Amino acid sequence: MASENEAFSARLRAATWDDHGDNETSAYMSALVGGRLARDEYAVLVAQLHPVYDLLEEAADRMAPDPVAGRFDLAGLRRREALEADLGYFYGPRWRARIEPNAATEEYCDRLREVCFDWPGGFVAHHYTRYMGDLSGGQYIGRQVRRTLELAGDDGVRFYRFPGKPKAYKDRYRELLDSAPWDAAEQARVIDEVKAAYRFNAAVTAELGDRLRPSAA
Repeated sequence: MASENEAFSARLRAATWDDHGDNETSAYMSALVGGRLARDEYAVLVAQLHPVYDLLEEAADRMAPDPVAGRFDLAGLRRREALEADLGYFYGPRWRARIEPNAATEEYCDRLREVCFDWPGGFVAHHYTRYMGDLSGGQYIGRQVRRTLELAGDDGVRFYRFPGKPKAYKDRYRELLDSAPWDAAEQARVIDEVKAAYRFNAAVTAELGDRLRPSAA
């Protein structure tokens, strides 16, 4: 258990560890990391991620002038362009007409609209949940997807490819968390919102898990 004397990044990680794990053990995520997803079953995840990152990066533009939140939009982190390349690979050039958000994704996006555009801590909470995950477990997932689907080069997995080393991004991100001038009450609010973000992510993958082939589940 993290103590009050520990850096905020360490306390945040410790306080949300169980929430993070709940998503990792879902039927869909288990099939994903276990290499049991078919091409279309993986592609639908990419389709659900796109509106999430579309909103997060729109919020990043809104938050750019903020002296705290604006610093978290590190150069090279944004994923929308990579996601759109992956969507083009899986769905073709008319991918926008072929995808739509599931109910859980719509609820997730509603929450992003509610807290990410005018609350710096809320923006950081959701930004942290997605991008730090992409830089951590997402790297393993990207390799697993590439092997399972027998993809050539970066086609279909550009989402997981960053221009810099993941560790450098994560180290800098933790520095920003630790230097954010939030008092104890605001830190607690951010922790609560990260927990909420994990719940929204878990709901998205739970809905995808309901649609898996019996052999993949």
